[in-house]
Amino acid sequence: MFLRFLPAVVAALVVLLVAPAAAAARAPVTTSRLLAVDCDRLADNPDRAWMQDMPAPRIINLHGSVPIITMAPFAEFLIAMGYPESALRDPRDGALTTSGFTSSEELAGMVAWYYERDGLRPMLIGHSQGGMRVIRTLYELAGEFHAEVHVFDPVAGAAQPRTAIDDPVAGRPQPVVGLRVPFAAAIATGQLARVLLGQWDMIPRLRRIPDSAEEFTGFAIPWDPLAGTGPSPDPYVATGTAIVRNVVLPASYSHIGIPATEHLAAQPVTRAWIDAYRPGDELPPLSRSPDVDARNLLHAADLWYSIRRTWCREGQRSLRAPGKV
Repeated sequence: MFLRFLPAVVAALVVLLVAPAAAAARAPVTTSRLLAVDCDRLADNPDRAWMQDMPAPRIINLHGSVPIITMAPFAEFLIAMGYPESALRDPRDGALTTSGFTSSEELAGMVAWYYERDGLRPMLIGHSQGGMRVIRTLYELAGEFHAEVHVFDPVAGAAQPRTAIDDPVAGRPQPVVGLRVPFAAAIATGQLARVLLGQWDMIPRLRRIPDSAEEFTGFAIPWDPLAGTGPSPDPYVATGTAIVRNVVLPASYSHIGIPATEHLAAQPVTRAWIDAYRPGDELPPLSRSPDVDARNLLHAADLWYSIRRTWCREGQRSLRAPGKV
């Protein structure tokens, strides 16, 4: 299987060698070329030029209840892979990670605020408690907890006296309740902590994903003592039309250490495998090599696949908005 990724490894090495010189002379990618990118075949296309000019959605990374490791290392991995840093940093304090105890009502209002400002619907990714907060925010957007949700300005740190935005793509008013995010993910989020933290209303909802997410991926570790999973973690399921995938990670994965992924972008061989990854690929032999740090390789690759595709799709959606094309 490794031979399939050999061209990608070579391409990555070439990029690392020539990128500094090429960047100085690079011309902006035209809108027509950005709209022509095949978002579903990015793993087969080593051309990364589109990434420099495609509008990038906000990614809200939510860390767990005891942030020994926050989601900052994962955000640093995304930046090293080419995701715009400005779309990852909190506009108020510059942080790369957000508390998993942030109010889901506030997060839902924030999703609306970012969408109205940027013309791009944000992505939500959470680890442990942060994953629960992602799912609860999806239920907020679905109107499960409140009939109306106020727009929340993350720069001012305050809710606004309105419950709808001007949809920048559809060109009409859009209530916060009813908004959909293009992609969301929960990493190592289990029911045991919901019991211990008294989050009773989320126990029956934790594995059921509403339509407020167009796509969702749930990652679980077998025999994860902090998540309370057994040998076969309960799968996430859609309550309606959401596209839901489940990824069971190796049992050797650490619940606490799972956000540590920045090293994967720094190694050409793991970076190339991640760029060429498609869901369902098995871990390559390099993951067992003592010369390669392959910790957390599988979910990093799977998330990058979904994030990069969503970035491409959402960017094209924004570029096709009235007045843009």
